[in-house]
Amino acid sequence: MAIDTIIAYDCIPKQTLGANDMLERLKARERADTVIALFRREGDQRPPSEMGFEFTRTNSDGEEETRVIVVQDMLDEAAPLDPLADHCVGCPANVRGAPFGCINFVQYPLSAKGERWLLDRLPTIDEPLIWLLLREGVQQLGYDGARVRPLRAEGRYFEEARVQGRDLVEFVFTADQAFELLFMLGDVAPSHAGVVLLLFGAIRRDLEADAIVRVMNGQIDPDDFPYLLRDSPIDDHTITDLKAYLRALHRAWLLHVSVTLDV
Repeated sequence: MAIDTIIAYDCIPKQTLGANDMLERLKARERADTVIALFRREGDQRPPSEMGFEFTRTNSDGEEETRVIVVQDMLDEAAPLDPLADHCVGCPANVRGAPFGCINFVQYPLSAKGERWLLDRLPTIDEPLIWLLLREGVQQLGYDGARVRPLRAEGRYFEEARVQGRDLVEFVFTADQAFELLFMLGDVAPSHAGVVLLLFGAIRRDLEADAIVRVMNGQIDPDDFPYLLRDSPIDDHTITDLKAYLRALHRAWLLHVSVTLDV
């Protein structure tokens, strides 16, 4: 399970297959590659056409259905991507530097370490303008984390059942609120991406009020706002995924396009 993210930059692959179709084909290839690697580690050298595994899911009636998936079928599903991959070379939305690098995933469950990392990125009262921007979102726009609580209660989406929080002097901001702000407000428009980048320190935030407004409106010189977060050997999978997601928001913000989400 994962949060699917797509930079909504128009391109020939999206025009040819559609963004959602591309996403499903990429998932099929990823699943196939994972299964093949597992078989190979066990010394199984059969071709993908002879590899299979059982897949169980719950249908709309609440009943479990089990079927056998042949690995070659997943590779065949992904095959239409191959002739389109060259269009990704030099594409400004290719944030991952790989074919179809405008598409990425944030894997569930989110780790407790990753949630703490998010909270630690938030502005303090020592950065008053950005801190006020966050407080306004909490008090006036109603970011209270309520939409996230059912997900945490399910036990599949978060490693930690307990909700972490951070005391920001006049209010406490929780990990549920952080998740809501990042993922639960629909597709991320450039204006919202600018706010997220500021709040989580993905771009510089030593700004005056008029510059903050320009950031939200995308009226900036891209050279003045490079992406600041770098990968670290001590990052766990969630922090790595979150940094990649914020990088995608940054690229979409510079391109003045949205990031579509499937949570």
